Parts: sequence; structure tokens; C-alpha cells
Amino acid sequence: MKYQLQLVFKSQKFVTGFVIFAAVFLLILFYPLLVTKNPLEMTGGLFYKPGTYVSVTDAVDTQSYKINKDVVTGKLTKSVTAEEQQLMRDWLLNYCPEVKPEEVSDAKKAYDIIELWLQYYDKTVEMEGATKAVKNQYVRLYDKVENILESEGYIVSRKNAETGEMEEVAAIETKEFVNVKDIPNRVTFPLGTDNFGRDVLTELVAATRTSLKIGLLAGTVATAIGLTLGLLAGYVGGMIDNVITFITNMFTVIPSFIILILIASGLGQAGRGAMLVAVVIGFTSWPWTCRSVRAQTISLRNRDHVNLSKLSGHSLPRIVLTDILPYVASYVVMAYILQIASGILSEAQLSMIGLGPSTNKVATLGLMMNWAMQFQAPLSGAWWAFIPVVLSIAMISFSLNLMNTGLDQVFNPQLRE
Repeated sequence: MKYQLQLVFKSQKFVTGFVIFAAVFLLILFYPLLVTKNPLEMTGGLFYKPGTYVSVTDAVDTQSYKINKDVVTGKLTKSVTAEEQQLMRDWLLNYCPEVKPEEVSDAKKAYDIIELWLQYYDKTVEMEGATKAVKNQYVRLYDKVENILESEGYIVSRKNAETGEMEEVAAIETKEFVNVKDIPNRVTFPLGTDNFGRDVLTELVAATRTSLKIGLLAGTVATAIGLTLGLLAGYVGGMIDNVITFITNMFTVIPSFIILILIASGLGQAGRGAMLVAVVIGFTSWPWTCRSVRAQTISLRNRDHVNLSKLSGHSLPRIVLTDILPYVASYVVMAYILQIASGILSEAQLSMIGLGPSTNKVATLGLMMNWAMQFQAPLSGAWWAFIPVVLSIAMISFSLNLMNTGLDQVFNPQLRE
């Protein structure tokens, strides 16, 4: 056993896959200890971007510091959209003969094109061929930029409790800054929020944990059924072999995912819990394990050590467990690893078509994908709602397949170096 483990951990592919899987496992193990909030708690709003959010009222009340920084450039660049910058370029090229096209093309940065447009823009210039709506659009854009340039700060007022009138309590200048660490109320969303306003990172960790549970349970059920039937059919043979082979072929001919869809839809929305879905996935995923174990058992049942056990009067369970199972154990482990990956992918597929676990208490990777698609996260540009989920599924599947390939290289004599 010790020698076999040494061989396994000498495989670079197995070690790489094991390290990736262990990193994911440690993350889902220790992250909930550091972040104890409910992963499905709605703390934010619809598809908030990743970042740190601070309380505006706390920022006003926090001690400020004057920093000599050009705040106008940054504010203009952030406020003027790409479409508005294109409008400025169009005006300079089409309605301002004083500006050469080279000057416009040389203005690569946002502030450069804004500055060039402000230098030449004139409301009184005749814009031949332009509609009144287009002309008003340029006027509004000019007023917007001018307000930003002329802004000297803000006045903060508060209602007087006695008189009921608004009174000035503070004047905020443009070059006043606050230290974020001084603000008592701030929230960090490393991966933003989803369509329900939930912290995506916290939800992703919880969903990965649930999906791994589903994969482990589905893999256990599938491997247990496939191993039991495969050993029984391969060793006993005869009528039992024919019956098991017939059932296996029937499951093989009909795509397992179609059977999975039929069973999941038959359970109904109220009956589809996460663990029940895992059992259903395992129940539909055993045929290929059964076929492979049966083939290997047939090749082992007439070996000398098995015949010796028969002559010694050993019972069928003892022969199967002590003389056959150890020789197929390495393959069973590899099949189990693949069944786990298959279970996770099957749950994701079911959830994507709305037949996954029906629950508001836990999340899965498939459910997160389903929610992101239903609420049009791709169209909203909210990549953080689905890209991390896709990467998590890919990383887990990739690590498990790497581990399986590494084990195959170690235990398969034809692939062994």
C-alpha cells in the first residue's frame, strides 16, 4: 500500500490535480470560518460591481484631508461615456473646419478629446443636416461638462429638529478626501453581487461545497451500484449475467441524461432536494462502471488463485471480496473520481434547464448559472455573476480528470513508463 501511494504521488498529473482539488477543498472548508454570514443573505443590489462600498453619510461625517490632486480630470473621464466622447469626435470632424483630422486622431485619451472639444465647441455654429434633437444633445453634453469643470464642491444641509428648516452643516471642497479605513460602515464584494443582491464570493464558496457533496453522493451511489452488479454478473455468469447485461444495455442505449430529466421532472419542484437529485444522478450513471467491472471480473474468475479458493470451499462473498475486488480496486477508485466529476456536471446541466435542486436554503454551481442566465447577467455585462461559476466547475472537473489520468498512468501497465 505504501509503495502504491509513493507511485501515485510520483505522477505529476495526479499531484497537479490533487493540489488544485485540495486548494478548492481548503477554501470551502476555511472560508465559512472567516466569513460567517448567510451565503444567501441579500446584502447588496442587482449586479453590483466588484469592489468596496462605503457609507455616503459616514464619509461626510468622517474627518477629511486636503490633498493636492487634479480631481477634475478623473471626474470628467469617469462621467463622460464612450458614446459621448464619440459625439465629440463627430462634431470636431464634421462641423469644425478649424480642427485637422490628425488632431482628432491624436487625441487618444478621454481627457484629450474632451479638452479639444471644449476648446472649439460653439453653440451658435450651424450644424448643417443635423436635426434639432442632435443639436440639443450637444448642448446638454456641453452643459454637463461645464458643470463638472465649474464644480467647487458641495453644501451639506440637515433639517433642524426645532425649526424644521434646512441648515448648512458642512461645505465639502473638491480636493477633500477621507481615509477609507476611518469610515465605520463599508462592505467589500470581491466578486460583486448577483441578481438577488447576494455576495457572489460567499455564495460561490457555499455553492461549490454543495456541488461537491452532490458529486460525492452521486459518485458513491453510481460506483456502488456499478461495482456490485459488475462483480455479480462477471463472477456468477449465467442467467444473472444475462439479466444484468440486459438492464445495463437498456440503460446504455437510452441516454442517461434523458432518463435523468424524466426522473427529475417526475419528482416535481417541491420534491427535488439537493441530496435527492444527487441520488437520482447516481442511479442513472452506473452502467459504464458496471460494464467495465464485469469485463475485468470475467478475466479474473478463472485465475489460479480464484480456482484455489473455490476448491477450498470459500463462499461467494469471500471470493469476490478477497480474491477479485483487490485486483479491480485501482480501477474502481478511478471510476469513482470520474463519477464525482460527472455528478457535478450533471447537476449543473439539470439546473441550467430548470430541473436542478429546488431550494432557497442552499445554492449550487448549476443554480448560480441558472439564476445568472434567467436574469440576463451576460446582457447586463455582469461577468462576475457567471464567469467565476464556470471557472469553478472547469477547475474541479479538470483537477479530477488530471487525478484520474495520473492514476491510469500508474496502474495501467500499457501506459506505465
